[in-house]
Amino acid sequence: QVQLVESGGGLVQAGGSLRLSCAASGRTFSRYGMGWFRQAPGKEREFVAAISWSGGSTNYAGSVKGRFGISRDDARNTVYLQMNSLKPEDTAVYYCAAARSKTTAQNMGIITIYDYWGQGTQVTVSS
Repeated sequence: QVQLVESGGGLVQAGGSLRLSCAASGRTFSRYGMGWFRQAPGKEREFVAAISWSGGSTNYAGSVKGRFGISRDDARNTVYLQMNSLKPEDTAVYYCAAARSKTTAQNMGIITIYDYWGQGTQVTVSS
């Protein structure tokens, strides 16, 4: 069982930056691939970024590539999402998720492969 708690969300002006954190419970964090998803009001949850269990591969949605960066610190049981050059369309609730799958990050854009989810953190970007 893995429990995930996101933090770091808030209100920021367009062009600004935020860093989201996702702290995981348990001693097996390093065995999980990790992903970030987001859901805006009235829209479906969508993939943002993923990092494989080994940290050897990452993957990004086209809409955030070049602006967002995902990383993990297994010693701290934490995965991060650095968000730069934020746009109003990035406004959403951001969720982190953990997957037992040992696949590469390129295969981690699908919601159904994830086994555990956090409660989400709100990110609001004002224009």
